[in-house]
Amino acid sequence: MAYFEIGVFHPRSSDNIGTLWRTAYQLGAAGIFTIGRPYRQQASDTQHATYEIPLRIYSSLEDFLANRPNGAQLIGVEMGGQSLAGFDHPERAVYLLGSEAMGLPEQVLQQCQAVIGLESIRYPSYNLAVAGSIVLYHRMFIARKP
Repeated sequence: MAYFEIGVFHPRSSDNIGTLWRTAYQLGAAGIFTIGRPYRQQASDTQHATYEIPLRIYSSLEDFLANRPNGAQLIGVEMGGQSLAGFDHPERAVYLLGSEAMGLPEQVLQQCQAVIGLESIRYPSYNLAVAGSIVLYHRMFIARKP
């Protein structure tokens, strides 16, 4: 059975987490998560995503790895990764984005079963919530992995 969720390693912006949470809900994710930094809830949530899918907060990479959903592949989202356009999403996946300023550190990338990147016409750096949204949209509507 297909399963996916998305999270952020050491997020800096609550706004990005809120946007990603809403997108994850809209596109059918089982939940979202943060690693290493708590989330402060935003006042605005017009889709009530916070009541529909859970937010998990892991204190460290080790905590996350010990509690990762069974059978789900860890897919890093990072500049320079394999092209998203040609990526075959696994049936069970956990997508992980790096912090807005630093991306995913090497110790995290080494834990990933795959690392994907987003193409661009100019510099391949997207807003964190936008990058996560593109990955989930690609999974659901381009690659057809509900």
